[in-house]
Amino acid sequence: MRRAPDLLSASEAKAMTILPDQTRPPAPSRPALKALNDARVRSAVIQALTLLAVFVGLWWIVSNTVANLAVRNMSAGFGFLDVSAGFGIGFTIIPYQEGDTYLRVFFVGIANTLLVAIVSIVLATVFGLIVGLARLSDNWIIGVVARSYIEIIRNTPLLLQIIAWYFGVFNLLPRPRDSIELGAGFVLNNRGFYLPAPVAEAGLGAFLLLCGAAVAGAVGLYLWSNRRLEKTGQSFPALRVGAALVIGVPALAYLALAPVSWDMPELQGFNFQGGTSVPPAFCALIVALSAYTSCFIAEIVRSGIQSVPKGQLEAAGALNLPPNWTLRRVVMPQAMRVIIPPLISQYLNVTKNSSLAIAIGFPDLVSVWMNTSLNQSGRAIPIVAMTMAFYCTVSLAVSAVMNVYNKRVQLQER
Repeated sequence: MRRAPDLLSASEAKAMTILPDQTRPPAPSRPALKALNDARVRSAVIQALTLLAVFVGLWWIVSNTVANLAVRNMSAGFGFLDVSAGFGIGFTIIPYQEGDTYLRVFFVGIANTLLVAIVSIVLATVFGLIVGLARLSDNWIIGVVARSYIEIIRNTPLLLQIIAWYFGVFNLLPRPRDSIELGAGFVLNNRGFYLPAPVAEAGLGAFLLLCGAAVAGAVGLYLWSNRRLEKTGQSFPALRVGAALVIGVPALAYLALAPVSWDMPELQGFNFQGGTSVPPAFCALIVALSAYTSCFIAEIVRSGIQSVPKGQLEAAGALNLPPNWTLRRVVMPQAMRVIIPPLISQYLNVTKNSSLAIAIGFPDLVSVWMNTSLNQSGRAIPIVAMTMAFYCTVSLAVSAVMNVYNKRVQLQER
């Protein structure tokens, strides 16, 4: 007897078929999980949690600090700023007396620090540009001297250089009676550097207005010459004319108006009287900071110039451009795009490195505020906070100004 084939009927096959949609219950809707799958929502949640953790941490630190200060009967307020400091400061560029308040001491320290920073930045930039160009010189002696200067100065600790200049150079200068006369009222001895002091006269206001007008005219002339060159291709010696304008107008105005008279330093007794003077600590700090920073600026200038493709120089030579035009119109505009970013860091370092003045007793902000004022008042937290706020503000201001210029010299994408 033949066996029937083992086949299922259509109804049996349908009954045995597993239909997921009919046998499994529908998945519950989860809007929260669905939202977290969005990268933007997830990023916002993570940032919010991080910000909350930061605020909680800061709250814990502040509350813990206030509690510890209360246990020790110490105050973290700023009420001490109106209290008389009661100590003198050897060098100030703004008026100060021993009976002035701690707030006045803070301003004196800021003024001295800014003076050191500004003078050092200017000198370091000038010396760095000169040394950087000397490194690229075809003259073997000039190149070796420039390279040796850079390698020796930048590989020596800055603090050691400051101490060496102060104790090894300026403190060993002759006494006031044997001072080094530099001419025109400039005198150098172990008491400091003496120079003539200007005394305002009646024509000072008009003189300053003419100087401002000359500078504005030189800037306007330079901008006009650039627009003219772009439109017509015709050049104009704006730098030479502008320099003559900036120098000539003030010189003529000075001769005509006599806006200032000069108080000359004179030797009277054991020291010089009259004029103005800066202490040896200031001179040592300026020389050390300028020399040290100029080495890094020189390498920045050298690398920026060498980053310009040689084809640009060859093209300038093919157009028979003079060497000064090639440097000013072809090389430097392209090199500045490489020079400016690291140059900003060096300017910031000058301001922060000026705090090393405490090693030789120069009354900068760290010396008169973080050291003397803190020891006398005992207000460590507000004094440290104010010092940090000052350095942070100066650094951000310098960075903002340089970044604006950096944005202007960068290539514009179209």
